Amino acid sequence: MAFGDLLDQVGGMGRFQYIQVTLLAIPILMMASHNLLQNFTAAFPEYHCQIHATENDTTWANVTEKLGSTEALRAFIPLDENQRPEKCLRFTKAQWRLVNPNITRDNTTRADTESCLDGWIYDRSEFASTIITEWNLVCDSRRMQQMAQSIYMAGVLLGAVVFGGLSDRYGRRALLIWSYLQMAVAGSAAAFSPNYISYCIFRFLTGLALSGIVLNCVSLTLEWIPTNVRTITGTMNGYCYSVGQLILVAVAYGIRDWRWLQLAVSLPFFIFFLYSWWFAESARWQILAGKQEAAVQALKRVARINGKKEEAEKITLEIVNCSMQRDATSTKSTFTATDLVRTPTIRRITVCLALVWFSTSFSYYGLSMDLQNFGVSIYLIQVVFGVVDIPAKFFGVLVMSYIGRRVTQGGSLCLAGLAILANIFVPPELQTLRTSLAVIGKGCLAASFNCAFLYTGELYPTVIRQTGMGFSSTVARVGGIVAPLVQMTSDYFRFLPLMIYGGAAFLSGIGAYFLPETINLPLPDTIEDMESKTKVNDEEQKETILLKSTEMEKTNPAG
Repeated sequence: MAFGDLLDQVGGMGRFQYIQVTLLAIPILMMASHNLLQNFTAAFPEYHCQIHATENDTTWANVTEKLGSTEALRAFIPLDENQRPEKCLRFTKAQWRLVNPNITRDNTTRADTESCLDGWIYDRSEFASTIITEWNLVCDSRRMQQMAQSIYMAGVLLGAVVFGGLSDRYGRRALLIWSYLQMAVAGSAAAFSPNYISYCIFRFLTGLALSGIVLNCVSLTLEWIPTNVRTITGTMNGYCYSVGQLILVAVAYGIRDWRWLQLAVSLPFFIFFLYSWWFAESARWQILAGKQEAAVQALKRVARINGKKEEAEKITLEIVNCSMQRDATSTKSTFTATDLVRTPTIRRITVCLALVWFSTSFSYYGLSMDLQNFGVSIYLIQVVFGVVDIPAKFFGVLVMSYIGRRVTQGGSLCLAGLAILANIFVPPELQTLRTSLAVIGKGCLAASFNCAFLYTGELYPTVIRQTGMGFSSTVARVGGIVAPLVQMTSDYFRFLPLMIYGGAAFLSGIGAYFLPETINLPLPDTIEDMESKTKVNDEEQKETILLKSTEMEKTNPAG
């Protein structure tokens, strides 16, 4: 008897599983709100230099009345190469000749200009307040916006390292409860940040907490449900993230002040913290961690909730020890990150998954955090980016269920890479086609993310599952940190970011085909499980190839 048999004994996919999976999925609705929050809280409104206090206010009023404030602004702000007001320069003196219809304009000479010594004027019609307008993160400070997002991603990266190892050592439930509390407190504190530095610190802490939530939600979900519903459950969690993108748009559209928006997406985590005490620790982890008595109590509780009171009475310490005796004798007391590369099969899995996670996150956030450059409403493009996830993930789950995880993972990355690379050959004026290709690429990357969470949990054995998930998430966050920085390469060659994003996705898609298939297979509990299964699969493949070659020789004896 293995743990899967124990799970069937206490009710399989029963009432407890439905409740716990649902409660774990609800916070995922808010994950996108924090990952993509800076699209709105750090958005750049239209802005230009504060104009000089004119010595002749009557002249300004008269010109504004006749020509409008936009045309009159040309007397103070020079135009850029696209005939739009410069954002970071102003004339040293008012140039009324540029707006006076009675004076012939001379475009061959350019008046002296200077930087924005008196600050900036912001268009607040779309965003009442952002961290950009609050702390003037424009012109020479423009890169501070990307820096804030990279600091948040650095927190997510460190959280993957910290919470991944701690969860394998101290359990999934305790770390999840702590992560909810940290997210609630740090996220709310960010809304009251008095300056940019404190804002970045609190965002860093929310990034830490987000990794703890994601990693432990995945493991607590996978380790309490039967094999035959893992795909649909993992996909449901993926859909929660997609719906979360639409929730973010709705909340951001209704709340245009960045502080209130930050607070609105953080307060719900206090509720998640309170109800998370109901969760049951993973009995699978407890058994392998030598906590058999706690595992017995957890299994009894699950059986009672599932209406299996008689089965609950039958579960004893002896039955649990007997059912997992093979796994207990073949496991070490502690595991470290070195176990991810210690044996051949796990080492191959780790290398391939590192490529998959890095490129998926790298390309995904490269597209998702650059919404203002699409030339349409940021709210509209975010809705489109969120909606495209729904058919993409639905198609992905069909392929995962009927063809396999490996094909889904590799195919989605290769298609995403090709869609992004295709934009290199589309002229800038064909904005609709460029946006459509970006949306297709983003949808494929969403399907890749959806598959990666499930696939990674199935590939790594229970004893190092959180360590493996933590490592994979760490690599993904490295991609998330690097992604905004790649945008700077457009200063040298306009299509270079697309070449990098698309090339990384396509190459990692090829690497995914070196991973073993896990469709309809039970979760491995030990490293030895994974190594032995791979050997059996390799031998079966060799036998299949040998049989096919033998049949070909029989049908073609002359060959």
